[in-house]
Amino acid sequence: MNARVPITAAAAMAAAIAVTVGVVGAQVRAAPTNPVTTVTPPPPVDPKMTRTGLLSSETLGPRHERLHIASAAMRRVIDIDVLRGSGDQPRPVLYLLDGVDGESTSGWLTKGGAAEFFADKPVDVVLTSGGTGSMYSDWERHDAALGFNRWETFLTGELPPIVESLLKSDGNRAIAGVSMGAQAAMMLAQRHPGQYRAVAGMSGCYSTADPLGHAVTAITVASRGGNADNLWGPAGSPEWAAHDTVLNAERLRGTAVYLSAASGAPTRADLVAVAESSDIADALSVAGGGMALEAGARACTERFVARLGELRIPATVEYSDEGMHTWVDFEAQLPHAWKVLSVGLGLPGPQ
Repeated sequence: MNARVPITAAAAMAAAIAVTVGVVGAQVRAAPTNPVTTVTPPPPVDPKMTRTGLLSSETLGPRHERLHIASAAMRRVIDIDVLRGSGDQPRPVLYLLDGVDGESTSGWLTKGGAAEFFADKPVDVVLTSGGTGSMYSDWERHDAALGFNRWETFLTGELPPIVESLLKSDGNRAIAGVSMGAQAAMMLAQRHPGQYRAVAGMSGCYSTADPLGHAVTAITVASRGGNADNLWGPAGSPEWAAHDTVLNAERLRGTAVYLSAASGAPTRADLVAVAESSDIADALSVAGGGMALEAGARACTERFVARLGELRIPATVEYSDEGMHTWVDFEAQLPHAWKVLSVGLGLPGPQ
């Protein structure tokens, strides 16, 4: 369990530079934007919110609902989007995590094409919103910039009974994410063995305890104004190791695992997105960040895959010679991840 895959200087440099330049800095389908430069106030906490339950729901489309859920763990109302799958039979549930920005509506919906992709799939998709820089974890302390976070408790304990009862789920679930959400999906799967039948991480990093993993996580949090000491304590604290999926990879045994990362080289779609931007100079600058960030994610993924290989834990791994850290490329990864997730969920035939 304590075996480590060597970290080359090049890999460490790629990952650290990658996160520094913006952490999901290019998130727009046709016109990338700069990384966040202003910090918005954290969501207010309601100390009187001591019960968890569904407060209300809105119908946003034929199969699209937004749920407003009171969370005792988070002491506030959490908004969750639900895409109901095809067919009238009970369906499995896929929890789909957003990247570091954690906007009011998941980037998977606004930029990643999730609604269109899953429209004909026999799966209900649950999408997070508002997890900015949180690592989707339970924080040890309130953070001045990122607020009060108990995402792990909410996602694994509070949310499933509510949403799966509403959806009349068949009891099978999977979890997937991109970038920060990829790291969190693997982390939650290894910390809760058996809760998810399948897990997918796209363009993520999966270590937290070693110097590289700590640096990537700390810079991810800091990129949105947070202090990583408030997350799991100072570097070297036990919780940093407890959340490290490379160290705890054995706990994924029996779970269907999908991993993907690209090289950082722009695809044709990336170049078109830059060309169609209203500010090409700005788009080129952000594209450079996306190239570095994806190169870092590739190094992180290769290291995690090596650890899975040491343990002889099966995983489907796809590396692409082209692709940056942009929603154009994340959207292209989703069908590949779904092939593994759907099999893990027990869905019949090609999906």
